[in-house]
Amino acid sequence: MRHTLSILVADQPGELSRIVGLFSSRGFNIETIAVGKTLDPQWSLVTIVTRGDDRTIEQIVKQCQRLARVREVQDVTTRPHIEREMALIDVDAPPGAGRQEVLSLLSVFRGKVVDISHTRMIVEASGNKEKVEAIIELLRPIGIRSVTRTGCIAINRLSATDATDATDAPLEDTEQHVLAFTKNE
Repeated sequence: MRHTLSILVADQPGELSRIVGLFSSRGFNIETIAVGKTLDPQWSLVTIVTRGDDRTIEQIVKQCQRLARVREVQDVTTRPHIEREMALIDVDAPPGAGRQEVLSLLSVFRGKVVDISHTRMIVEASGNKEKVEAIIELLRPIGIRSVTRTGCIAINRLSATDATDATDAPLEDTEQHVLAFTKNE
């Protein structure tokens, strides 16, 4: 089973290497890894996607927690959470129908053009893994030159229950309300 781990670690040289070393020395594969600073500059958040049964993942979490400069380890897969990744895709986009087809796909997937030439575009797509893979597969027949993808990042949802209060509404619902509000002004 696929698991997403969130590891809060001291932002010091060598800490990421120690976490990756823990995985490799025990024969655990890392599918994706993403690291970024937190609001506190002393700490970084490492998001790792790996596969294994629940017992194996529990072992990984416990072993990561034992590392000296690891503050917290969570298997966010077991909680309501949001996952995102991003891809930059260099795609053929000749003037005319080819370019329009790329733009139409981007519109459906809420992607955007980040660079353009006479015959190609670099487009940005973000969302869950399935969404990013879907747009890549749909662009493939048009002609993809290269793809660069980030690793997965994840965050726990604010509320696991349906709430009538707008402050607890999922972001997608809130976004729709904001869009409706701004259109009415």
